[in-house]
Amino acid sequence: MGTKGYERGFELTLHPEALQKPMKMKKPQMIFVNSMSDIFHDKVPDEFIFDIFEVMNKASQHTFQVLTKRPKRLEKLSDKLQWGDNIWMGVSIESNEYINRANYLRKCGAKIKFISIEPLIGSVDNLDYTGLDWVIVGGESGFGARPILKEWVVDVRDKCQNSNIPFFFKQWGGVNKKVAGRELDGNIYDELPLTIVEETRFE
Repeated sequence: MGTKGYERGFELTLHPEALQKPMKMKKPQMIFVNSMSDIFHDKVPDEFIFDIFEVMNKASQHTFQVLTKRPKRLEKLSDKLQWGDNIWMGVSIESNEYINRANYLRKCGAKIKFISIEPLIGSVDNLDYTGLDWVIVGGESGFGARPILKEWVVDVRDKCQNSNIPFFFKQWGGVNKKVAGRELDGNIYDELPLTIVEETRFE
């Protein structure tokens, strides 16, 4: 906090000056859009969302990951947005309590639809994997991190494999996520929905 762009902490703040940054990045990258917030927040104007999508479509050399916890607004605006193949749309699901978010995701116009099950804080054994192109799983990290059970992760991995859905296991998390690592049954799962540039950046 206190760094450039976060002078107001986590209070919703628009940064129109940042919109052109992807246009200046010549080397193709995977870009996590607005990783510290949500572009479908109720207080983000429709026009600003349209501007973001315009830039993403123009900067077609990059792949953009957009993630939201507000799928109802995503559904409302989807038909007004231009969905280039380089724009991947996802929703966050933390437990069975939130699996309904996937139903809204399926209705949007994105070619690649993904689920970010991070932090995984409860079983998602009731999740319907129909129409999904990618699944990311990760445990909560830092002080006070809620526990993640291996059986929850294995359930997701096995269902992804049975449905031929790429599975990405990000971390076990915990107080010291580096020590906990990201191996699952001795394997690292870095699967992606498409073949993209070798140097992929996750923020």
